Amino acid sequence: MLDLSLELVLILAGAAFAAGFVDSIAGGGGLITVPVLMLVGIPPTQALATNKVQGAFGAATAAISYARRGLVDPSKQLGAAAMAFAAGLAGALFVSSVPTEALYYGLPILLIAIALFFAFKPGLNDTDRVRRISPELFTATAVPLIGFYDGLIGPGTGAFLMLGFVLLAGYGILKATAHTKLLNFASNLGGLVAFAAVAQPLWALGAIMAVAQIGGAMLGSRLAVRIGSRIIKPLLVFTSTALALRLIWQML
Repeated sequence: MLDLSLELVLILAGAAFAAGFVDSIAGGGGLITVPVLMLVGIPPTQALATNKVQGAFGAATAAISYARRGLVDPSKQLGAAAMAFAAGLAGALFVSSVPTEALYYGLPILLIAIALFFAFKPGLNDTDRVRRISPELFTATAVPLIGFYDGLIGPGTGAFLMLGFVLLAGYGILKATAHTKLLNFASNLGGLVAFAAVAQPLWALGAIMAVAQIGGAMLGSRLAVRIGSRIIKPLLVFTSTALALRLIWQML
C-alpha cells in the first residue's frame, strides 16, 4: 500500500462507505471512489484496479442482501453471471486495443438519456410490466454487451443493467435493482482478474475500503427494500446525471 496517512485512509474508507450505499441502490459507486483514489496520488490504472477490489465486495453484499429478502433467486442467475464474468474479463483484456476514447464521447449522452427516461417515463414503479424479450435472449445479448463494457470502461454499468431489466425484461424498479447486483459483481470480478495481472491493485487498501463498502451496501440495500422506487428512481437519476457531467468536465 502507498505510504498514506491514517487521515487519508479514513477518507478513502468514508468514500467507500458512501459508494457502497449509492451503488447498492442505483449503481455509480465508482463516481465517488475512483476520483478520491486518484486525488490521494494513485495512478489512474492502479486506481481503477483498486476500485474493482473494493467494489466487488459491495456488489456481492448487495446481491446477498436482496436475495435474503426474496427479491432475486441467485441460482437462476448463475448462467447470466458466468456470461457477465467472461465478458468483463474480455473487456478488461481488450482495453488497450479498443478505441475507448470514442466511447467516452458518447457515454454522457447515454447517461443523460437514462436519467431522463427514469425521471419522466410514466408508470415506472415497483410493479412488473410486459416483458419484451425472453430471459435467455437477455442473457445472450444485453448481459455480455454490458459486461464487456464494464471491463472495458466501467462507469454507468449499474444504470445500463437497470435500463435493460426495466425496458427489456419488464421488471419493476426494485426487482430490477436486485437483479443487477450479481451480474455487476460478476463483470466486476472478471475485470479485476484481468487488472490484477497488469495494473497491480493495492490489495491492502482495497481490503480496508471493502469493509466500508460492505457496511454501505448493507445499509443501502435495506433502505431500498423498505422504500423501493421512491428512493431508487431519484438516486439513479442523480448518479447518472452526475456521472455524465463529470465525464463532460474531464473532456473539457
